[in-house]
This record gives sequence, C-alpha cells and structure tokens, in this order.
Amino acid sequence: MGPPQEADLVLDVRPLPNPHYDPALRPRTGLDPEVRRYVFSEAAEPYYRALLAVAGLAAEGARAEGRAFYTVAVGCTGGRHRSVAVAERLAEELSGRFAVEVVHRDVEREG
Repeated sequence: MGPPQEADLVLDVRPLPNPHYDPALRPRTGLDPEVRRYVFSEAAEPYYRALLAVAGLAAEGARAEGRAFYTVAVGCTGGRHRSVAVAERLAEELSGRFAVEVVHRDVEREG
C-alpha cells in the first residue's frame, strides 16, 4: 500500500524484531501486550528512542510554525505488528505534550 500521502513524517520500523516470524504471535497485532514485548526487546530500545526523539522534535517544529496538525506515519512490512506497537507507544509517550490520535490503517481495532 505504501505510506499515506497525508503523512508529514514517515518512520520506518522494519529494523525492529518482527513478530510475523513467531507462529504464536503471527495472528496477533501490535495491540497485544506479548507482541509489544517482542517488538520492544532490549536491543530495540535505542532505535525506538531515536524514533521518539525525531517524532517529538518534528511535532514541536510544526507547532512552532502554527500548524494545527502534524501527521506521523509508522510503517513496517505488513502493518499489523511493529508499526502498530510503535504507533501506540509513541502516542502514549507524546500525549503529554500533544493532542494525539492514532489510526491503524491495516488493523481494525477490536471492541
């Protein structure tokens, strides 16, 4: 499908561990706590922290310009595991500084 055209910033999370290759995790999504633990292994933390810093700095810059919206797209191969886990965590960590809305294009939220 490719990145959304409305994205101001696209973050590539393909370097993070991929739950698709674990048969027990494959049918789940990045909304599942076990999938999130898998994605955010200790080795993945420095890469995630860099993504968080970039997203925060970019959003601060947009706010300083007076922009009402700034769209960050998070992408991986299938859009069900890593990108979902990272988008959720970014939203949690950035929601204290910005109004955040999360939409998972490739995953329908249950419940």
